[in-house]
Amino acid sequence: MNDLILLPVLFMGLLSTLMLIWMYATRLPASMKLQQEGINLQELSHPSALGGVFPSKVERVADNYNHLWEQPTLFYAVVFVIWAQNHTDQLYLNLAWTYCVLRFFHSIVQSTSNHVWARFSLFILSWCALTFMLLREIFLVLTQTV
Repeated sequence: MNDLILLPVLFMGLLSTLMLIWMYATRLPASMKLQQEGINLQELSHPSALGGVFPSKVERVADNYNHLWEQPTLFYAVVFVIWAQNHTDQLYLNLAWTYCVLRFFHSIVQSTSNHVWARFSLFILSWCALTFMLLREIFLVLTQTV
């Protein structure tokens, strides 16, 4: 059962890969269009110079891809600690998959409608699942060592 906790990590890796593909599927055509309009893309080589250059529908996908390298990194770390400590149980599996589902829908919302309250709600709920996993694992590790 312990190795089952690694499946949500693989899911998040797949989600990141799919968002990378989506990002380039939108960004490359937008970049070509800018170049045809006479924009020197080399002048946009620093990420801070890109803000507002691409259409919102292109930027939203790139923003989401970047977000998948922020909060989820803590998720990966917590999952690996749970796995290394052999603490996987049904509650951890449920929380990990809940986190993944929430992040999946967060990606969909941010990359399409970007409805602020829906996106914010999914973000906060995913943080709640992750925080519960983190605090529970801290408690288990600390009580084991005492």
